[in-house]
Amino acid sequence: MWLQVSLLCLSCLAQTQQAQDRASLRRSNDHTGRCHYSFTVPSPEESSCSGGSMKPEMDGVSSRLTLVEALVSRLLAGEDGGAGTGAGAKGEEGVQEAYSQVTRERNQLQQDKERLSRQVHELQRRLAELSQEAETLSQRPCQQTNTSGAKQRENRPASDPAYDLGNGAYQEMKAEVTEVPASQLIPEGSPNFTGKYGVWLQDPEPQGPNYNNKTVWRIDTVGKDVRQIFAYEDMDQLSQGFPMKVLVLPEPMESTGATMYRGSLYYQRKRSRSLIRYDLTSERLASRLELPHAGFHGQHPYSWGGYTDIDLAADEQGLWAIYSTNKAKGAIVISKLDPESLEVKRSWETNIRKNTVANAFIVCGRLYTVGSYTAPNTTINYVFDTATGMGRAVSVPFKNKYLYNSMVDYNHAQRKLFAWDNFHMVTYDIRLGKASNSSS
Repeated sequence: MWLQVSLLCLSCLAQTQQAQDRASLRRSNDHTGRCHYSFTVPSPEESSCSGGSMKPEMDGVSSRLTLVEALVSRLLAGEDGGAGTGAGAKGEEGVQEAYSQVTRERNQLQQDKERLSRQVHELQRRLAELSQEAETLSQRPCQQTNTSGAKQRENRPASDPAYDLGNGAYQEMKAEVTEVPASQLIPEGSPNFTGKYGVWLQDPEPQGPNYNNKTVWRIDTVGKDVRQIFAYEDMDQLSQGFPMKVLVLPEPMESTGATMYRGSLYYQRKRSRSLIRYDLTSERLASRLELPHAGFHGQHPYSWGGYTDIDLAADEQGLWAIYSTNKAKGAIVISKLDPESLEVKRSWETNIRKNTVANAFIVCGRLYTVGSYTAPNTTINYVFDTATGMGRAVSVPFKNKYLYNSMVDYNHAQRKLFAWDNFHMVTYDIRLGKASNSSS
């Protein structure tokens, strides 16, 4: 037995429910006795078939051919090989059932599409909110939320290992080290540069057209007359050891306490308590001022020596000096400096002696000291908050991988510590981690 399906204006089948209601299935024998099925659907728009080209209708029929074949297959599945009234009725029911199932599946797909579309819009909205929140936090890195629901605290860094000096809890400052061996950067034939001590920096807030936040600055502090600053376009050029420019300072530098901030290099002049601001764009001395009563040239250095009496630092709040005086009897003094004139705006005296710590840095107005410069596993052992005038002992793990760390400087734009550790330039990525209560 074979089956022939007549399609009349079938392209109108899915357009209206009314057409579905008037559809009919007829079966009859031809002159040879073979069974024929005729599936007829009246057009909802045309009163009669035009005599013109049937190409548009045929195109529509072709697009629905797959569906019709599926319906016919179900109809054939209901046949037992013979022609009879029972088989015809069963085939008609199969067609109606298949069409109903296709309709249900189409409606379900439409509902799923609408649901997914709503989810996509919600995710896009949430992403925009998170992006805005991230931008806000990057502009105010020292702000921290009080989890009790009170007003947000200002001047509290997210990476602060001692955000609440009033109790024992603190945020642990973790460090991961990435390194660039300084020994690879030694120019051939250079008599002064050995790489054991030095300074390397990136300006967190670069100014002017010549340099940007990718520019790397290196200063070799081994020698009797330290004046050269090597500028590299980026980290890749630094690793190759070929500077794009070499600047010459008008006054020699003392030790490893220099810092970079807003387009200027700040450093201590050799054998004096004078501070110098050197403008990197104009390549000229922009400011000079003595730091009142500050010890210099070995009077109050860090524990490793090196004439590290005055250590300059920059953070989210501005420019700082870390030093000591005879009046303070060797205890660390912190002074906030005007970045233009270098005048002291305010000072704080701590209760930790400068020569008992290996190095120090400032984050969001808080001084942190490093316990040892040679121990592979040492600690950040003290914090002093200039906002409250309070200090306390802490114990945050810190590593000296190469066993002679002579310089530590904080970059607030990158949230990194830059360090020079025994022929190696390293950075410490500051990470957060809840720590348990710590005893003093």
